[in-house]
Amino acid sequence: MRFIPVTKPYVLLLSSGLILIVGYWIFWLFREKIIRCIPVKDDTLSTSPEYQEFTFRTKEWNMVIPDMSSYNQPRILVGRTDVVSVTPWLAPIVWEGTFDPVLIDNIYKPMNLTIATTVFAVGKYVSFLKDFLETAEKHFMINFRVRYYVFTDRPNEVPSVNLSGGRHLTVISIPGSNRWQEISAQRMKIIHNTIETQIRKEADYIFCLDVDSKFHFRWGSESLGRLVSVIHPGYYDTTRNNFPYERRPASKAFMSMDQGDYYYGGAVIGGLVEDVYKLTKECQKRFEEDAKNSIEAAWQEESHLNRYLYYNKPSKVLSPEYLWQDFKARTKEVKVIRFSGVIKNYAAIRPNE
Repeated sequence: MRFIPVTKPYVLLLSSGLILIVGYWIFWLFREKIIRCIPVKDDTLSTSPEYQEFTFRTKEWNMVIPDMSSYNQPRILVGRTDVVSVTPWLAPIVWEGTFDPVLIDNIYKPMNLTIATTVFAVGKYVSFLKDFLETAEKHFMINFRVRYYVFTDRPNEVPSVNLSGGRHLTVISIPGSNRWQEISAQRMKIIHNTIETQIRKEADYIFCLDVDSKFHFRWGSESLGRLVSVIHPGYYDTTRNNFPYERRPASKAFMSMDQGDYYYGGAVIGGLVEDVYKLTKECQKRFEEDAKNSIEAAWQEESHLNRYLYYNKPSKVLSPEYLWQDFKARTKEVKVIRFSGVIKNYAAIRPNE
């Protein structure tokens, strides 16, 4: 005869209680990481004894629009067909005509965000600062709170520019150098340290931009994302074997010929403050490891940036509209130029050219 075991009621209650407790604990464990109120450890950083956790202003925002908002109806069969507007990992590639500026501003403006913007005006590069700031005040994150952080060895030469309400400028003195490569090399370290000591308390997002540039058209909330990169205008229409990656295996910036998605420009780095903090931390660590072995990557911090972004995919990619070059003629797919590097005489402004 086969007996069917009967579970006693108190055993069932005890088992159910244990399941509820374990489920509640798991929910709160993962909720803490999803909300992102504290920095989430990155595998490459958490193993380092120098890495510490810091609190950031970052939190998760929902895509909510105000009541009675009105905007053009989105269509899935009408839009840009001449460019790719999404990466293979499903991150948006932002081009003119791929977003509704009214809708996206209606989503982001009620969040009361502050955007940090860093520029390095070292040596004769301070001469570009006035145009950078004046054009930013016309086109960059209009009607958002913006904090400019100007790093310079010539604080007395920082120009006076009228800033709109809610926008502030902080001048931070740093040493100069006889080699522009050293200035470039220190950029990641300085940004990382300033995030740690100041920016993380004052801003939600950050963009690290080149000062020898101007804004020409809207650069707004469509560019905000967790980790944001820009496709270099010199390499957006070519294949990875032509990208100027660091090709020496001995370098910590090394990229093999079968690696690479896009070639990202070092003139624009952006995202949530905590994500850019992790990026600068890792890139600086790899740069210093190369230096110990007497290696200087092909394009200094840009080489390390490209390697980082290959393994840590950006959540949003800006098209070359957001980093054009004034000496290049605008191509048919680039409908607008939002930000571009100015024409300059490197021999006149770089100390060792």
